[in-house]
Amino acid sequence: MGRFAPTSLNLDGKVILVTGGTGSFGRRFIDAVLSRARPRKLIVYSRDELKQHDMQIDLAERYGPEDLARMRFFLGDVRDRERLTLALRGVDIVIHAAALKQVPAAEYNPSECIHTNVLGAENVVWACLTNRVKQVVALSTDKACNPVNLYGATKLASDKTFVAANNLAGDIGTRFSVVRYGNVAGSRGSVAPLFQRLIARGATELPITDPRMTRFLITLNEGVDFVLSSLEVMRGGEIFVPKIPSAKITDLAEVLGPGLPHKMVGIRPGEKLHEMMISVDDARSTVDLGDRYAIEPAFVEYPRESFVGAYPLVAEDFSYASDTNSEWLSGPPLLDLLEDGAPPRRRRATD
Repeated sequence: MGRFAPTSLNLDGKVILVTGGTGSFGRRFIDAVLSRARPRKLIVYSRDELKQHDMQIDLAERYGPEDLARMRFFLGDVRDRERLTLALRGVDIVIHAAALKQVPAAEYNPSECIHTNVLGAENVVWACLTNRVKQVVALSTDKACNPVNLYGATKLASDKTFVAANNLAGDIGTRFSVVRYGNVAGSRGSVAPLFQRLIARGATELPITDPRMTRFLITLNEGVDFVLSSLEVMRGGEIFVPKIPSAKITDLAEVLGPGLPHKMVGIRPGEKLHEMMISVDDARSTVDLGDRYAIEPAFVEYPRESFVGAYPLVAEDFSYASDTNSEWLSGPPLLDLLEDGAPPRRRRATD
């Protein structure tokens, strides 16, 4: 049982759609739902036909006909509101994972990032309200807190869009929440796979942007569990933030390439030394739920039971940043986390 595993969430008979469903999160999320529940339909919405084809082959190798009969693959882009509206007919739950996420690419192609991350978020909200979807969870990033790069700024705008959407729901009753977490260990674009590729090619040194740099780390399995457990407890309008460990970039390099010297290459445009998930300004509306924090919505014009009162508010001067975190990983525990990327087991016939 992982640190964020849901306890009473029942997805049996539900129709679930995942935007960006062929990405690393989407694939692991689909695996988790197929192995734990019996949804009526599980819809992958994405724009890459080759990735959808490859995903279908992969699922066919690991799941039986009954599971595969639940799957639907819908080609489409979150930029296309009409296509989204068609795809969301009869859907109960939406997990919005589609985004342009590469920081340098976003800096160089700002309009593309804005169209997908901001206007795409608005399209998802519109399509969900039009189809009376019951629950929506949008994936965010630590870069959305006090952003210094365009990717973070677009995700902040996306977060605000989903939080405010609850006020538009009226008698439709759709509830929107956001989950915000840090670097996913081993995912595309993270530093660990880069180090592993360089080591496999016989590198004699590893590039380090800055020896002071720190990052929050979460495994892909923990990210999926965090989304599912947030879906379980959401009330609409909150931003959920997990309590996860931090690591130094130099410790990451050391556990992956013991003894290899480090070459300082400098911080890339748009990068921070340290990441933050809750700022001091957010603290005034942040509650401690035990294994996570919840940033409460500023404006509530819809029926909602606040977490405040049932759970304690954090201190007024509280902030949650990767360099001042209370939980740290290095050495073997850090290596264990980085290696926690094995594919999920096949379901046994008796499951």
